Amino acid sequence: MVTAIFGSVELGIIYGIMALGVYLTFRVLDFPDLTVDGSFVTGAAVAATMIVNGQSPLMATMVAMVAGFLAGCLTGVLHTFGRINALLSGILMMIALYSINLRIMGRSNVPLLNSETFFTGVRDWWNATGIDPFINNLFISIGLENFLPRTWGFIFVMLIVTFAIKFVTDWFLKTEVGLAMRATGDNKRMIRSLSANTNGLVILGLGLSNAMVAFSGALIAQHGGYADVGMGIGMIIIGLASVIIGEAIFGTKTIARTTLAVIGGAIIYRVVITLALRVEFLETGDLKIITATIVVLALITPKLIEGWKEKRRKRQKMLKLQSLATSTGGGNQGAASNTD
Repeated sequence: MVTAIFGSVELGIIYGIMALGVYLTFRVLDFPDLTVDGSFVTGAAVAATMIVNGQSPLMATMVAMVAGFLAGCLTGVLHTFGRINALLSGILMMIALYSINLRIMGRSNVPLLNSETFFTGVRDWWNATGIDPFINNLFISIGLENFLPRTWGFIFVMLIVTFAIKFVTDWFLKTEVGLAMRATGDNKRMIRSLSANTNGLVILGLGLSNAMVAFSGALIAQHGGYADVGMGIGMIIIGLASVIIGEAIFGTKTIARTTLAVIGGAIIYRVVITLALRVEFLETGDLKIITATIVVLALITPKLIEGWKEKRRKRQKMLKLQSLATSTGGGNQGAASNTD
């Protein structure tokens, strides 16, 4: 059980990168980009194919990011210059990427079980440092010997990678280009009146978003030991669930807080999925309906809580007004009796 939860945390941190990409399109650009389901697989396909053909995992992962960036840019071009509806342009690109991914892999599945990947390198390096025994001894000394993962290396390294991307995203969204991109999502007509190139900003935003998604796909493929043409199905729902859950729990007052919330939402989502699948009457095939249920609850719960708080505020205000009216009436009666 504990091993499964730590595994879900590892996956949640990696999926957090994908969720940041979804946040960039859906929240910053206000663009419903369905390219995610295809570009996620593109990242996995490019990385897996290059690794199998003898390329270094780092180079394969970087090329996967470039492939995702190009896919996102093509979606942006279809929308801006092709004048195709935003939703439809993402669907068209997602469909096209299915065939492209098959071409890249040459088959529907590429195994990486006997190949050197990013995570095998991390494991070997981490084992050489000898940090695992030190941390495990600390946990054992305080009686938490049953709460130890297989290795701490994956979690620590992925936290560093994911938060590095988070901080770069925070910095970018505060630059002149980033502010213009945020303004494009808020009011495209207004920012266009200030001579901003909104088409270029949309294309750039979609490219960066899908680069993050492809990067996450490449890491998931190396973590799981395979790339499959169907592994991207439902990725957009997972990304949206992570964004919605994170915003509902952690808030969205600042950009830094929101991006942190998105990563936290991805981790919480994976942990909840892992715990849900432990229920006896649920099966692995129920994953999609569990996801849909989590998203529905994440959407409805904040509204219900806000409605309850609003009713409570109105009730307190009404009680104050009644109390004030009662005290004022009593004062007026006293003044009248004194006059008599």
